[in-house]
Amino acid sequence: MKEGGDSMAEVITIGETMVCFSPDSLSPLRYVNRYHTRIAGAESNLAVGLAKLGHRAAWISRLGDDEFGRYVQNVVRAEGVDAESVHFDVKRPTGVMFKEKSCGETAVYYYRKNSAAAAMSPADLNEEDFRDASILHLTGITPVLSPSCRDTVFYALDLAERFGLDVSFDPNIRRKLWEGEDYSPLLRELCGRSRYLFMGKDEAAALYGTTEPEELFKRISGGADVERTIVVKDGANGAWAADRAQKVRLKPAACRCVDPIGAGDAFDAAFLAGVLEGK
Repeated sequence: MKEGGDSMAEVITIGETMVCFSPDSLSPLRYVNRYHTRIAGAESNLAVGLAKLGHRAAWISRLGDDEFGRYVQNVVRAEGVDAESVHFDVKRPTGVMFKEKSCGETAVYYYRKNSAAAAMSPADLNEEDFRDASILHLTGITPVLSPSCRDTVFYALDLAERFGLDVSFDPNIRRKLWEGEDYSPLLRELCGRSRYLFMGKDEAAALYGTTEPEELFKRISGGADVERTIVVKDGANGAWAADRAQKVRLKPAACRCVDPIGAGDAFDAAFLAGVLEGK
């Protein structure tokens, strides 16, 4: 793990953050009159989680040069995340999503096609942001937004390799974004380039046909003796973590689930905080 300066981000993350409209009632959206506004984005969620745990995190993205875009940047900054490398797009809007709540379930509706974030390109990345960081965190959401977003992710991986950053990856499968395409091979490629890999149990089964961390390690590493930690998240049952030497069960914390959206991002943030602290 590299030692960065006190003002430099320890973790860099790249991805779209949207304005989220969350209703104040449990009913179909057609009957909702009032909403609360928040932000929603797996990568910024992780950055905020790390900041709350006392670590320096930077979030890179594109936002519309509109009021929603300024709102997103303001909220992220207020949480202690470095958002100085966010670019504002005068031609494309900030993405929006709506939550629909019912008893025990939450549905999500996206309005993000052709958003500013979908126009991210390698030109949006600054080498200096990577020079003193320790970890690059990516998800499987960003590379499926557009070809230019995919190019951005792979350029970020190249920069991480050049400057010695460990790569953290969560497939975060969002089939609504796949639009009939099969992005499984792409996600498996990104899994294979990660040092820290986080997957839900269902994602592990979908991508590799197994949910056993030890077997996942073998299938992803192909028998190579590599430094890699794989974590399989299983909701209320906790999680399992495995590397080339051992498998460890991570017991769940006692809690009441109000809304599962974002829980995996919070888990990833806590795990990476432990990594940064040498735990």
